[in-house]
Amino acid sequence: MSEVVYEETATMIAAGDLQLFVPFGREHCRNHPNAFNLQLRELQPASELWSSDGAAGLVGSLQEVSLQERERESWQLRKGCTGVKEDEAEFEEELYTAGNMAVWSQGSRTQASSVYKAFTVDSPVQQALWCNFAVPQNNNDAEEVEQTVCIVQSSCINVHTVTGKDFISPLPFQVSNVWATKFGLLLERKNAANDTQPNPPGEPLPTVFSMLHPLDEIAPIVCKPPGPFEGSRVQYVSDSNMKMVFTCCQPSIVVSYDTVQGTHTVWALRKVTDDERSLVLRCLTEPAGTPLGLMASGFLGSHLRNTSHLDSPGGSGGGGGQGSAAGISSAFSSPLHYSTLHSHPSRIMTSSPGVHSRVHSPNISNMAALSRAHSPGMAAPSYSGASRFNTSFHSPSPRGHHGLLPSPNSTANESVAMPEMEPIIPDLCVEQLWSEAVSAGCHREMSSQASKVFLTSDLCENHYLCFLVESHQHLRCVKFIESNDATQLIFPSVTTIPAKDAAPLQNIDAMLVLEACGSLVIYTGITRVSKVHLPSPLSHSISLTNQLPYLSTPVETVSTPANAGNRHIHRLNEDAMPSPVSELKSLNIKQEASFIEDFSFQQATPFILSLRDPVCNRVTLELSSGVMLRICIPEIATSELVRKCLQAIRFILPKDVAMKVLVKWYNIYNAPGGPSAHAEWSQFVTCFMTLMGYNTERLAWTRHLQFEVPLSPVIAAKKARPSDGGSDEDWDYLLASHYHRQINSQPVCGSVDPNNVPAAEKEDPFSADSPSSSSLKLESSASLFPHIPALFGVLHLLYQELQLDELHRARASSLVCLLQQLARDLQLEEYVDLYWRDYPSLISCFMESCIIDQAVIGQMHRPSFLSSNPPCVFKWLSSCLRGEASPPFPYLPGICQRTKLLVLSYALYIIGDDNATSTNVWKYLLKLSAGQRSRASEPNSRRQSGVKVRVSSESLAEQLVVWLTSQGFTLKDLESVPFGVALPIREAIYRCREQPSSDWPEEVCLLIGRQDLTKQAHKMTLAKSKASVGSGFSLVPPASSEADEEEDGMLDIIHEVTGLIWSQDLRIQEVRRLLQSSRPVRVSVVQQPEVSDHEYIEEKENKLLQLCQRTMALPVGRGLFTLFSYHPVPTEPLPVPKLNLTGRAPPRNTMVDLNSGNIDVPPNMTNWPSFHNGVAAGLKIAPASQVDSAWIAYNKPKSPELANEYAGFLMALGLNGHLTKLATLNIHDYLTKGHEMTSIGLLLGVSSAKLGTMDMSITRLLSIHIPALLPPTSTELDVPHNVQVAAVIGIGLVYQGTGHRHNAEVLLSEIGRPPGPEMEYCTDRESYSLAAGLALGMVCLGHGSNLIGMTDLNVPEQLYQYMVGGHRRAQAGASRERHKSPSYQIKEGDTINVDVTCPGATLALAMIYLKTNNRSIADWLKPPDTWFLLDFIKPEFLLLRTLARCIIMWDEILPNTEWVKSNIPQIMRGNFDPSEDINMDTMAQAQDYITAGACMALGLRFAGSANSDAFDCLYEFAKTFMKMMSFAGTAAVGAQMGYYNLQTCLSMILLSMSMVMAGTGNLKVLQLCRFFHKRTGGEMNYGFHMAHHMALGLLFLGGGRYTLSTSNSAIAALLCALYPHFPAHSTDNRYHLQALRHLAVLAAEPRLIVPVDVDSLKPCYALLEVTYKETKWYNETTVELMAPTLLPELHLLKQVKVKGPRYWELSLDLSKETQHLKSILVRDGVLYVKLRAGQLPYKDDPQGWKSLLATAVSHRNSGVTAFKPEAISTFTSEPALISFAEFFCKTSEGLKSREDSLMLFSAMLYECVTQECPEMLPTYIAIEQAVGALRQGDLQQTFPLWQLRLVVELWDGRMLRSPANKHDTLLTSEFLPVMKNAVDVVLDNWLQDHSSVVSSYMRGEVLSRDAQSVMLACFLVYRSIPCFRNTQANLEGCNSFADLLLRSSQLGIPLRDLLRLVPILLSPASGSQSLLFPLQAFSS
Repeated sequence: MSEVVYEETATMIAAGDLQLFVPFGREHCRNHPNAFNLQLRELQPASELWSSDGAAGLVGSLQEVSLQERERESWQLRKGCTGVKEDEAEFEEELYTAGNMAVWSQGSRTQASSVYKAFTVDSPVQQALWCNFAVPQNNNDAEEVEQTVCIVQSSCINVHTVTGKDFISPLPFQVSNVWATKFGLLLERKNAANDTQPNPPGEPLPTVFSMLHPLDEIAPIVCKPPGPFEGSRVQYVSDSNMKMVFTCCQPSIVVSYDTVQGTHTVWALRKVTDDERSLVLRCLTEPAGTPLGLMASGFLGSHLRNTSHLDSPGGSGGGGGQGSAAGISSAFSSPLHYSTLHSHPSRIMTSSPGVHSRVHSPNISNMAALSRAHSPGMAAPSYSGASRFNTSFHSPSPRGHHGLLPSPNSTANESVAMPEMEPIIPDLCVEQLWSEAVSAGCHREMSSQASKVFLTSDLCENHYLCFLVESHQHLRCVKFIESNDATQLIFPSVTTIPAKDAAPLQNIDAMLVLEACGSLVIYTGITRVSKVHLPSPLSHSISLTNQLPYLSTPVETVSTPANAGNRHIHRLNEDAMPSPVSELKSLNIKQEASFIEDFSFQQATPFILSLRDPVCNRVTLELSSGVMLRICIPEIATSELVRKCLQAIRFILPKDVAMKVLVKWYNIYNAPGGPSAHAEWSQFVTCFMTLMGYNTERLAWTRHLQFEVPLSPVIAAKKARPSDGGSDEDWDYLLASHYHRQINSQPVCGSVDPNNVPAAEKEDPFSADSPSSSSLKLESSASLFPHIPALFGVLHLLYQELQLDELHRARASSLVCLLQQLARDLQLEEYVDLYWRDYPSLISCFMESCIIDQAVIGQMHRPSFLSSNPPCVFKWLSSCLRGEASPPFPYLPGICQRTKLLVLSYALYIIGDDNATSTNVWKYLLKLSAGQRSRASEPNSRRQSGVKVRVSSESLAEQLVVWLTSQGFTLKDLESVPFGVALPIREAIYRCREQPSSDWPEEVCLLIGRQDLTKQAHKMTLAKSKASVGSGFSLVPPASSEADEEEDGMLDIIHEVTGLIWSQDLRIQEVRRLLQSSRPVRVSVVQQPEVSDHEYIEEKENKLLQLCQRTMALPVGRGLFTLFSYHPVPTEPLPVPKLNLTGRAPPRNTMVDLNSGNIDVPPNMTNWPSFHNGVAAGLKIAPASQVDSAWIAYNKPKSPELANEYAGFLMALGLNGHLTKLATLNIHDYLTKGHEMTSIGLLLGVSSAKLGTMDMSITRLLSIHIPALLPPTSTELDVPHNVQVAAVIGIGLVYQGTGHRHNAEVLLSEIGRPPGPEMEYCTDRESYSLAAGLALGMVCLGHGSNLIGMTDLNVPEQLYQYMVGGHRRAQAGASRERHKSPSYQIKEGDTINVDVTCPGATLALAMIYLKTNNRSIADWLKPPDTWFLLDFIKPEFLLLRTLARCIIMWDEILPNTEWVKSNIPQIMRGNFDPSEDINMDTMAQAQDYITAGACMALGLRFAGSANSDAFDCLYEFAKTFMKMMSFAGTAAVGAQMGYYNLQTCLSMILLSMSMVMAGTGNLKVLQLCRFFHKRTGGEMNYGFHMAHHMALGLLFLGGGRYTLSTSNSAIAALLCALYPHFPAHSTDNRYHLQALRHLAVLAAEPRLIVPVDVDSLKPCYALLEVTYKETKWYNETTVELMAPTLLPELHLLKQVKVKGPRYWELSLDLSKETQHLKSILVRDGVLYVKLRAGQLPYKDDPQGWKSLLATAVSHRNSGVTAFKPEAISTFTSEPALISFAEFFCKTSEGLKSREDSLMLFSAMLYECVTQECPEMLPTYIAIEQAVGALRQGDLQQTFPLWQLRLVVELWDGRMLRSPANKHDTLLTSEFLPVMKNAVDVVLDNWLQDHSSVVSSYMRGEVLSRDAQSVMLACFLVYRSIPCFRNTQANLEGCNSFADLLLRSSQLGIPLRDLLRLVPILLSPASGSQSLLFPLQAFSS
């Protein structure tokens, strides 16, 4: 027996260690508090139990419950998906469900499992699964994938996404199973009973539904049947016999099982096309006669959409059938009776007595069988027969060979009138791809449903779909391939493997099969590999069963007692299946296990029952004892080199041969007790060479390899295949084995006695001292013998690939041993020479060669790519650098990626072929194709190389960098490219780094080392995906330092930035002091001796009242100052600073209060100020914050006195766009309260948020508040006047710029709305008229004369009439009814009241004709030119007219005093004739108001531009007015002008100045504001304070981050906000609604750009160069700005550029697109910049004197010596450079001796820093080391010289081609010439001493194995001298130098290298030498 066991072990492979497997979730659930609840529930009486669950009346026994609980446990495992590349982090994820819980845990080999998420739901979990939903993005076709876990309960599915969203999707029907697919979930409807009932008249309902997203509707799936005779009939999947058994995402397929026919079908799952969708829906809407009549569609709709389960509309079907499905489903919803997928049908029948379960009547089923037996061609007649039966028997519609189609002839009278329902549109469609052949014969033969389906692939990349049919104990493997256009799958063949269970092993391309005998076998695809040898716990029992003889015979015949237990189990297993039960469902594994436990005979040894949960190469074995063990199947190779060789072998060999080799290798490598990792390569070589026919025992070097391997003699035995079925190949193998050769004395056919094996093993390998020629022959019968040349070719290319990777180069030396042997034997001398040149010391050791019989040489296939001239990648690159043409370089697709990448990079960058990477690839690369795979991979590689990168004719360097990134090349890869090869790429990167394009993707920026751009791109991509503001550097304000400091609402200004903008002074603190309103004011009144105490108190309080006028006006300015500076925390309410109206009187600091009752305080004084305070608080919230409806409601104050503040807060939320998130319900809620302020704030806020959208719902909301927009008969609503004003402005905002006719008409008539009878419309008419005018202006904003469809309204004429007066026109249309009776209070007559209508009309004209330069309209607005007419116009209206006229004539505004004065009419400027009666007051006032109007226009024209001319001009006028103010006290001026008028004009000019300087914080304006802030009392009322502090707020808009725009919309907002009539006191809304002052926010836009250092993430200074586009006022100009700074308006700019020399340059070109810059500005304006090496930031070094380059310039030559490595930290922040200086450039104890190398290192460092390329440091060091090693003569390989040669050639090429471009190259210094010279010296000296060695090489003599051969190889490589085997004859015969030159040019030896050879070649000695050379110079 022992030998047999030995055989068995020999052909097994060893599995990894066994681990006990317990699902992690089980343990977790045990500790979950829910377990406690379960115990409690068991104690409860049953009736309570179920009534509490909602299904009263159904009582279940407790025992069943607990049993149910126990059975419900299930889990699944999958490979962990992290965001990283697949190979980086490998872990397992487990989803475990039990009871009401689902636990998702993760764990890996290195890390213990941990719970990732645990969910507890309300009812028992039926199923839990992972699913990825595709969420379509709104803007484009790209879809974002949401990873979710779905938990299925009986009534709903809970979906939890990884990002934290939760959805609950209710289920409209009972679901039997849920499947995850590529698109979303598939749901299978549970049938009412397990079989189809007699249907209600009509057709069955769909059975399979899809849910593409948890929020989408559940839709039925349609199917497209195969076969031409169907036509294009598409219909719902409604066959209740079709069960889904498997779904898969990649490829997107579904496998189903037909329970009647017992066949499996594969379907492709895809989105429905539009035609199919319309077809299905058309079918539904036609009357009956189509597959699904109207009735079904209605039924389907109602059934799915019906809320209550019980009233099923289709009750006509009687008790049975689908009609009662609804009733049944409610019965099933009790958890007790919920039936699992594998449930026994009997349970269902008993539980629902109301359901008639139909018994099979034989004639019907025979009929079904009959119709099924028809061939497809005869399908038509079978239908007619079937339809007869259909009506008579109520049988299910008989099916043709396609399982899903119900009978097409449903008769018309069957359709029942149904309630109309819209049909549900299907999303997905299944299309049949393949179906099993129907097994003819009786039912017993029918295969049961597959218990397991999976995809697997074999080692040669064939894909299989496998399903395990337990009843037949076999696994069917269906091969599938993608069709050529990659759209369809083709299923060519089916193979059956006997198996009891199987599981795929994904990452080793194999599957594990459990055979009936209980042994585990590995298959790759359908090829059997080997058995699996399990370690201790099982091996005993398994080997026992394996030896039992019964295995070879049928189970039934054996009845040895030892096997009795086994036999019965197998009986059970096999007999249970064909029983009648099998039609319903095969036995479930779990039940089977319990059966076994119940048998009296317990088996002694456990055996494997099943396999489950395969992940990667791990799988769980379920034993009969109930224990689970997890085993790990070893991989095919661990060493990278072996893996690559296997890939190459697999690529080139025919598939069948490749498969044999791989299987053989797998067996050898993984044999039990196999080799350790370091011996893997040796083992591979031995195996591989043996397969090629070598006798590895006889070759010296392979014999040495053998001795690293333990067990070496067994290797032959190990390779033998298990004896389960011999093949010829086994025989070949035996013949080729050494064993055969060692005993070849015996006759071959004689039986081999096993006893000889030890003898062969004992034979001493060294006993054969002189290998006889016979034993060194190659055995031509070996399986790989014919393929040797092809294999040699691919391995050679693999060797070239390894040379290009520093990390893999060490492995190349082991590969070269194998290659040189093959090259010698194939007599490829040039290859041997190449290997010798690469590894001279190594190759000289090998001498043996094996003889290949000439007779059999013909058997070898010589591939075309194996040229006599060996492909050498370095040689190819070198000839590229020298500019010589060379043939395309061969490469293996998929294996030699690095070769391909570098060859094409050189072609693109060095040769300069633009199309090298796209159309001309094949000029440079020769793609190898193996015999059969040429077709398959061709399109693939084409596709890859055809990646068109968006290149806008950039330089080669840019093209190269962009292309490399598109190929996935990163900086990490670049580091592993040898330094010589990498130099051109580094140079290209260096060039790109200088001037990158701003729109490159993130990866490109990373590659060129511009982290600033990467960071920017990163932020960009982030912003596109999510509007979040937390990532990277965000300008977050500091936490307040003093906790007790009272909140003044201005803490959030970002000091880091403001400190950079205004670094010289504390103006921000000053503004905070001026604008704070939360502390008491100082009331200093001196008590005069004669004043009594009481009077003194009154005096103080009066003074306080004056000061409070100012305090109350502050919030308006504060709102502008703190604009958008705060991101609220969603869990905290917004802090609102309180408005403090108390005072403190010095010296005792006593409290002064207005509420003491000593003086009269106006009522409601604080209403509007607290509204403004709320707005100011709300405006702090940045638009990008996360604000939702709940948070807005959460801020609602409890106390009613804060309601006004909340109203302001709502308005502010509208202004920053957050109010759109407020639910309509809440808006309605707020408006019904009837609080006036809240309504105003809400209406204005909502309208601002919906600016210009014409939103209908908002229009309705506003119309309710405007009587004119309501129908004339509607009820009169009592809407407060101010709310009406707000609503009218709201209409203007919502319809801004739309030119909406109806609204324009209404607003036009509302400007002149007459007062009504009952006192309505009588008060504050001015503000309403103004609002209507402003709104009209906004609706028609900038439309000018081309107002579409409004010509009949005569808008301009009507407005002109409103402006100058005249007869009122008759009201037209709807509003006529309203104005029948005149007002009883106000007598207006029939003329227009100009005092009311003029301001609105003037501004409306101004806005309609804004910027149109329409002169005729502008002339209407000219001030009158006679004194008489001037007397008729209010001076205020003159201001408005001038303003209006100027902004219409926008382009004529000029920033100088002359222009301003030109607006004053001629008569005022001339000399006055004293005889005329001129009112001097009128004149002075008119002049001043006109000046103020012109200044205002100037301010609007240059708003936010900080134009110095405009500012100087305005400042002049401000000073003039200040002078007049100072005289205002005197009688003359005071009487003429009036203080009020002067102050009004001055306020307007101040506002104009701050508009021009908005956001800049200009000091002169700040001084003026402060001056007015101090003036209280007298005429300084609330309104003026408001104006001055608004000016202050605009000046520091948003803390300096915002400024004003001059777009039409912004001008309109500013006209509303800065209307030149300010309120007289805090309750004054007569002329202008106070709330509109805040609309200025709509004109603000972020234009501050903040450079942030990408390394320190701190804001810093950087020089910007801003280029303006050319306009008609100025040419294209460039200005330099020191950022952080406000940019001018973007539409004026051509480009913005970060200028050197401190920072890397970066330009944003705005002529192409401004979106990039806009998005930067919106997100805090953060522009990442990167400090150049050797530079310091401006803050540390304002003048630039400390930088390294400055010192370098000052003493040009002594730059290196002046450089102190210690000082490096002062001018570079690169950590790598600093530590390099620390360790390599400082003299320490150990390095005293190497003073010179320290100097050298310092010099290199200096060079790198000044040249701006620190990444070149490794290259410098590598060059230096290479030269040093050459000098000392301790080079072992010539690789460094290859690299040096490439560096020198690149440099030469650059210098020779373009000496001017010196600065472009990286190695510009003296370093390279010095190094080059050193190499030359060393090699020349050697040549002088050893010229004989060279000449003997050229004559091909044998070389000695000494140091000379190494130097010779170095010389040959560096001097690029070709191999002289075939060329030597040419050179030797030369007798003159000219002759030599001619011949050498054909060989391609560079001239200067040739000169070195001249003395040798032309010496007489060598000339006379004979020209015959032995062929094998190296090998004898």
